[in-house]
Amino acid sequence: MHVLLVEDDRDVAEALQGALGRYGYHVAWVATGGHALTAPDADFVLLDLGLPDMDGLDVCREFRARGDVPLIVISGRGSETERVVGLELGADDYLVKPFLVRELIARMRAVLRRHSVRPGGPHRPPTAPRDLYGRVAVDRRGHRAYLDGSEVRLSPKEYALLAFLTERVDSLVTRETIMSSVWDSNWLGPTKTLDTHVTALRHKLGEALSIQSVRGVGFRLGVRSALPLPTENDATPAGVH
Repeated sequence: MHVLLVEDDRDVAEALQGALGRYGYHVAWVATGGHALTAPDADFVLLDLGLPDMDGLDVCREFRARGDVPLIVISGRGSETERVVGLELGADDYLVKPFLVRELIARMRAVLRRHSVRPGGPHRPPTAPRDLYGRVAVDRRGHRAYLDGSEVRLSPKEYALLAFLTERVDSLVTRETIMSSVWDSNWLGPTKTLDTHVTALRHKLGEALSIQSVRGVGFRLGVRSALPLPTENDATPAGVH
């Protein structure tokens, strides 16, 4: 999912980019309202109100006039009046700084659920783009995975683990990094639950993806060919040269 972050504080923006990236979001950052309104279309907007060139409420009003993109205000301005005005202008939610990233993620997911059941459907096309990894497709908007075109039923944590690893194909990812990103940044317990979820993914995805265990370190996800390699006994299909 592509997120447009409108935030004039570089430190806050960089922290959010990194945190959201660990959850599988692609974050584009702009620091002004003008740049926000000319940025490429995004799947989600996170909007600060204290912008250097214009009031964030005006930016919110303009986004809503253009369409139904999910939008959460993230601001240090937490008065009841500010919240009410932001919501009345069309923001889907209003989160006051400072906040926990996990709360932001939960609110984003709640907003997306609400958008998915609105009359007329969500703002996005009915068929959401899918990231392809050989025979496996990951729909990051809908939090779904597909094998050879058919949906694979995954638990929320199984999907989160798959989404996290597919962002790091062929990279060795430590167990600690996976646990802190997919489960909890303060996870201190055993990591056996990770092995259980890896086993489940291997079972459900078969040979389409390879999740290699590196003992004492972590896991490496590899993508297998979308089609089996030809053998000497395979006939060449008509029209293929």
